[in-house]
Amino acid sequence: GHNVRGAILMARTIIGGIDGQPRLGLMDMAVRRNAYGRQVDSFEAALPVAVFGQPPVHGVFIRAPIIESVGADVTVLAEVPGQQGVVAAQQGRHLATTFHPELTGDDRFHRYFLEL
Repeated sequence: GHNVRGAILMARTIIGGIDGQPRLGLMDMAVRRNAYGRQVDSFEAALPVAVFGQPPVHGVFIRAPIIESVGADVTVLAEVPGQQGVVAAQQGRHLATTFHPELTGDDRFHRYFLEL
């Protein structure tokens, strides 16, 4: 999934990264690679996203990272209910998700990105 590598690539800080791992560092956030461990290769969750209203976004997570912290200029768009960490964030015209919005029929994240 391009967007998962994208979240890692966009992050200023990568936790558990590989030495020399390329990054653009365009967003003031810290991302942990493979945050859910090897046991949980993938899962799905309903994600409330305030800017979209109802219904929640269906999040498909595959060996997903987690956004552990964000800077003051980063807007948190989504978190998994009952879990620590951010799964969608925006800074200016940059958008990062740790799940795969392209794997569902819900195009709200894609439309939101195009409107940034």
